[in-house]
Amino acid sequence: MPPTLKAVLETERRHPREERRLHFYAKGETIPVLAQGVWQVGQGLVQLSTLYPTGEEGLLGWVGPSMCFSLWLSCLETYQAKALSDVYLMWFSVTEVESSPRLAQEMLPQLARRLRQVEAMLAIAGQRRVEDRLHQLLLLLKQEIGQPVSQGTRLLVRLTHQDIASAIGTSRVTVTRMLGKLRKEGAIDLDAKRHLIIRDTPLSHLRNGSVLRHGF
Repeated sequence: MPPTLKAVLETERRHPREERRLHFYAKGETIPVLAQGVWQVGQGLVQLSTLYPTGEEGLLGWVGPSMCFSLWLSCLETYQAKALSDVYLMWFSVTEVESSPRLAQEMLPQLARRLRQVEAMLAIAGQRRVEDRLHQLLLLLKQEIGQPVSQGTRLLVRLTHQDIASAIGTSRVTVTRMLGKLRKEGAIDLDAKRHLIIRDTPLSHLRNGSVLRHGF
């Protein structure tokens, strides 16, 4: 059993409820986001987004194992969640969270992590040059959903060029061109499953003066 899922089952044991069960959503599925409770990720990765009045999608970030998301925690009218991989989630009602100091204490560090991620996304959006926004996003992805491999850091899920374009406020064509240039320079690569690999050495210089802090 994967450690992340095991941790969720342990949480379930500490907070027994007759109706408690893991909810499964397949990759690509939309996850219902309600104001009556909180989702906690046991396994997998969820992408959060909103819709602008123009109809364009705005990326809000990603939620991984042990992290939480909910309409209850947002002031946005449009708040969407999509499974970027097969996902197991656990549902906690607002009443449960408010009445259980232990549960609230366990969720607090993950909510803080989510807040830091949002601030990092805002800092990325404030970069004038699209190249800088892309580089900073790659560093954030490396921290948030990266897995060390011999070639560098492999992103655990496949993000489309449109996903990346939405995150940095540019077009898919521009992202495709810039990623191609980075790959040609040896800064990034793709594995056999077309997951992005961020090589450590070429991007290391971006840490100096970076708007991002480590330790997410």
